[in-house]
Amino acid sequence: QVQLVESGGGSVQTGGSLRLSCVASGNTAIMGWFRQAPGKEREGVAGIRPDGAKEYAESVKGRFTISKDNAMNTLSLQMNSLKPEDTAVYYCAADSRPWYGALLSDTYTYWGQGIQVTVSS
Repeated sequence: QVQLVESGGGSVQTGGSLRLSCVASGNTAIMGWFRQAPGKEREGVAGIRPDGAKEYAESVKGRFTISKDNAMNTLSLQMNSLKPEDTAVYYCAADSRPWYGALLSDTYTYWGQGIQVTVSS
């Protein structure tokens, strides 16, 4: 069993930055960030595969950076140049099995409670 605790959300204006963090208890082989905006399906934002490779959704490439501190078992998402369309509830996800679909919801067994990110124009 893995528990995930997210922090760092909030409200910013267009062009601003936020950093999300997710602390995991237990072993994780793959971790990622997802988001869900009102009326839309949940989508993969960024993930780190078991081989360390990082994947990003096209909509966030060049603006978001995912990283993991293995010693602290903490996943982070640095979000720069935020846009109103980035507004959503963001979720941390993890799995202890070495899957490789870092941006696919079905890859993950464990999910955080979600944290709100709001970008105003």
